[in-house]
Amino acid sequence: MTDEPLPEIDDEDEFDLDEPSEGDDALPASNAAALLAAIEWDGSGRALDQTLVGAELIAAFVQRLPNRPGVYRMFDEANEVLYVGKAKSLKKRVASYTRLAGHTNRIARMIRSTRHMEFVTTRTETEALLLEANLIKRLRPRFNVLMRDDKSFPYILVSDDHEAPAIFKHRGARSRKGSYFGPFASGGAVGRTVASLQRAFLLRTCTDSVYETRTRPCLLFQIKRCSGPCTGEVSAEDYRALVGEAKGFLSGRSGEVKRSIATAMQAASEELDFERAAVYRDRLSALSHIQSHQGINPHGVEEADVFAIHQEGGLTCIQVFFFRTGQNWGNRAYFPKADPSLEPGEVMGAFLAQFYDDKPVASLVLLPVEIEDRALMTEALSTRAGRRIEIATPRRGEKKDLVDHATANAREALGRRLAETSSQARLLAGLQETFKLARAPRRIEVYDNSHIMGTNAVGAMVVAGPQGFAKNQYRKFNIRGTDITPGDDFGMMREVMTRRFSRLLKEHGDAGPAPDVVPDPEAPETSDSADMPDWPDLVLVDGGKGQISAVRKILDELGIADKVTTIGVAKGVDRDAGRERFIVEGREPFSLPPRDPVLYFVQRLRDEAHRFAIGTHRAKRKKELTKNPLDEIGGIGPTRKRALLHHFGTAKAVSRAAFDDLLKVEGISAAIARLVYDHFHERP
Repeated sequence: MTDEPLPEIDDEDEFDLDEPSEGDDALPASNAAALLAAIEWDGSGRALDQTLVGAELIAAFVQRLPNRPGVYRMFDEANEVLYVGKAKSLKKRVASYTRLAGHTNRIARMIRSTRHMEFVTTRTETEALLLEANLIKRLRPRFNVLMRDDKSFPYILVSDDHEAPAIFKHRGARSRKGSYFGPFASGGAVGRTVASLQRAFLLRTCTDSVYETRTRPCLLFQIKRCSGPCTGEVSAEDYRALVGEAKGFLSGRSGEVKRSIATAMQAASEELDFERAAVYRDRLSALSHIQSHQGINPHGVEEADVFAIHQEGGLTCIQVFFFRTGQNWGNRAYFPKADPSLEPGEVMGAFLAQFYDDKPVASLVLLPVEIEDRALMTEALSTRAGRRIEIATPRRGEKKDLVDHATANAREALGRRLAETSSQARLLAGLQETFKLARAPRRIEVYDNSHIMGTNAVGAMVVAGPQGFAKNQYRKFNIRGTDITPGDDFGMMREVMTRRFSRLLKEHGDAGPAPDVVPDPEAPETSDSADMPDWPDLVLVDGGKGQISAVRKILDELGIADKVTTIGVAKGVDRDAGRERFIVEGREPFSLPPRDPVLYFVQRLRDEAHRFAIGTHRAKRKKELTKNPLDEIGGIGPTRKRALLHHFGTAKAVSRAAFDDLLKVEGISAAIARLVYDHFHERP
């Protein structure tokens, strides 16, 4: 330890959020995003003696830390975040890192790697927990438990911004005004539920623009899937009642809704209005169909999220089931990155905080194991949800049966993942042996192009590794080069590779050791072996000598030709699958035996790149075909565009309209009319 005095750190200025500045509103404890936005990580701790590292550095910081709740971050020599943690008392928690004894090898390695720390105090420990989860998801520190798959969940949306609300499947930001119900585990589950709800409540599923232009009922009305509000087949009051029943059913009042419909059916029958009674009967049947085709349907659990965890072979699987309105709305398996030394309760606690960072929480959360700080987690989730949340670990009864069922699913899912990982590892080892690579690749990038006579040209990159295809790493490239001859595949590949690796160099620096440098097996690991690295170990290009030459030329110009192994996959004689030729630098082109597993593996990689490229091209082409000429006019937004189309019918009619006719459109001023007219007519 140095004898030099440490600089004074002003807690209030650097990281105190307890006292808002004059005129500012207090930060809501439930809004971690607002809390995060208010933090200034100014790194003033770097004023400490730069020779201090590890436990000594941490001890120096402890002297100036307050006994208050907060969040701390640990950094390595490259200024990468090692760990994010929360504490009821920053001083006491961080002080536990000032010695190596008593820690696991993982924590000891983290302490030794620490070169800097940053802190923020919060008003409560609940705020610290919410902020910690937000930072972990954003920064993905190496030593934290990390969610690998954070794809958004689909929901059912009943719109509230229209006179005749519609029911839709929704995924993404909740920008539209309406009532959202979910989450559902998959889009298929939402689609099936919406289809059944159409039969039960006869709500429309058409877009607002289609609704406005209907002059007679559509086919859905004819097959009793819609009540026809667009043409007045149902009164506005009756349609609102249907919407209210649908919301009630989705909100958990399914029994009440079914009793109401049954009463109406009985009344219609007593009045001898058998046609109306049959409608109610069909609606009841549809509701029963929803509740009877959801797998497990607990009788005593109306709304719950059921979690289970299973650890085996150094991997962890967390399974979550969603129960809403007494129905099973599906399940999803997660495989978080977690150190094998962590206990199930530790992993589950860290996972829950991240899982509910941006998702609604059920009123009941069922867990298979006790988690640390369950009371704190309950308070945090209740604060976020704005209502009482219960976290329970059932020991008997129906709730225990639900957890046991989820645990069985977690065990089976992890078994499948282990089998797939083992198979994938063998294939990667075979790839290493076949192509004489220094090590089995951890990141494989495969490139392909797609176009029709040079139009709507796109490049595509797919990524694979030890866990299979990493779809969150896929990238598409809209070919923008003006000097590329239409149909020039070589030119397109040059543009794709230039953009890809130039950006990689800019964002992640050098590629690291050359492919022919074998890493030291005794060297300590600096990251989880299952993590996907930023730089590829192997690049596969769908093409022959021309394409691979273009790729190598670009890599050579960027100075990384010796850092990235490139292999061309050329179509064989008569373009038959199984007769591909492989172009590897320093070797004559060669083929593999027809039944070689490595050949099948490369074919699967190539076909996935081909599928992704064609799909991207088709989406771009479809967008071009449906593009409206009015979109090209600056100053014409959705409202004015809608007004013009409602007045003239089509964009072609707008293009032919006289200036005086454009002035007659509601909301179109003389300046906008001149703008539209000049866009379609050359002024002399």
